[in-house]
Amino acid sequence: MEREVVLSQVIAIVAAHFNLAPGDLTGTTNLMTDIEADSIDFVELVLEMETQFQTEISDEAAVKLLTIDHIVDYIMVNQ
Repeated sequence: MEREVVLSQVIAIVAAHFNLAPGDLTGTTNLMTDIEADSIDFVELVLEMETQFQTEISDEAAVKLLTIDHIVDYIMVNQ
């Protein structure tokens, strides 16, 4: 899958999860500082990513997924 396709899918998932407009999100959007996701939001989002992209994200990897680009990069390498 091409990176741009994954990026648009991740943005759509993040936007839906946090009730945001997809156009307000970019690869550099930080989930903790820009969106102010709490730990429960973050866990739920990781589970959604695992389901959508049929991949497993370990707890060790998840703590490093701070931006949308980080999520996309992880998916691209582990898909």
